[in-house]
This record gives sequence, C-alpha cells and structure tokens, in this order.
Amino acid sequence: MPLDPKNRFTFSPLHRLQWEEAQQRYVILYPEGLVELNTPAAEILKLCDGTRDLDEIVSELEIKFETTGLRDDISELLQSALDNGWIRQTPRQ
Repeated sequence: MPLDPKNRFTFSPLHRLQWEEAQQRYVILYPEGLVELNTPAAEILKLCDGTRDLDEIVSELEIKFETTGLRDDISELLQSALDNGWIRQTPRQ
C-alpha cells in the first residue's frame, strides 16, 4: 500500500513498540519475534500513535533534532513500516 502523507499513522494491533532493557534499544514485538530498531527509526515510530500525519511527524522531529530536510528519510521509513505491517494508516477525520 502506498504511503498517503495526509493519513495518520498508528501501530498495527499485532505489533508493539517497546524499550527492551536487555538490548538497550527500542524493538517491535510481534507473535513471530522482534525487530531491533536503530535510534532514528525508533524516534519516528514513537510518533505513530494515530494522531499525526507525515507533515506533523516531520515537523516534530525537525524541531526536536534542530535540523531540516528529514521528510524523505521519514517517508522511506514509514513506507517500509507499512510494507512490513508494523503500522497502519488511517484517513484524517
């Protein structure tokens, strides 16, 4: 499914994002196992709580990290997360 930047992003009910103390990193847990995330991916996915669209995620991260030009990288990660079924997109009401 192609990424629609106007949609809001939320985790699939089959996946959970959590801090894993043993690995000292965020992971995505799902019935078949887990995926270890690097810090940038975790920062993006933590914002996928069903309240933000692409522009809002980009804006928050560019402010947090005091930089610009993150849209392409964030879009790529979100598309990969959609393709893997980790997140879903829902139309803005």
